[in-house]
Amino acid sequence: MTFDFNKAYVLEDDSVILRPIEENDFEYLLPFALNEPELWSYSLISGAGYEGMKNYIVNAILSRKQAKEYPFIVFDKQQMKYAGSTRFYDINSGADTVQLGFTWYGKDFQGTGLNKHCKYLLLEFAFGEMGVRRVEFRADNRNERSKAAMKSIGCKEEGILRSNGYCADGSRRDSIVLSILSEEWHQQVRQMLKDKLTPSI
Repeated sequence: MTFDFNKAYVLEDDSVILRPIEENDFEYLLPFALNEPELWSYSLISGAGYEGMKNYIVNAILSRKQAKEYPFIVFDKQQMKYAGSTRFYDINSGADTVQLGFTWYGKDFQGTGLNKHCKYLLLEFAFGEMGVRRVEFRADNRNERSKAAMKSIGCKEEGILRSNGYCADGSRRDSIVLSILSEEWHQQVRQMLKDKLTPSI
């Protein structure tokens, strides 16, 4: 597994661009923080409000500098607007595994096919350039939208971690764990997901 936290990885297709999140991206993501607080209903870290988004971005950048996480900002090329954020985390080179999450998009970008384009690029990068053997996904077990989205891209459900962490509001949550393995990606999931991608308009 190879990964360089200091490198500016940019992932792109005809519908989306993912690039490393930067401090000046605050202006692009602030509208979501001010106008769509429900985006963080099930999140471990809230980006709601002015200070919430400022802290969200500062901590995201710090996590990359500390070689813990690699956060991206998402740009929708169809709407020509910034749409949200996602990241790699728990990057374990010894086990050749990574988690993919902290994903959120503004309501105008949900259900448009954007997420599938993002996930395709991220999974292709993980199983290709990074050389991982397993990509793991987690979500609050109450978040039906997130669970459906993960299963629609080929994730297999593994089980529930009971009361394994705090939500942004301080309550406890059960986390559902799903994953895609390298052989599953190369043998079937990659083509299945590619076939679902929305054609460029």
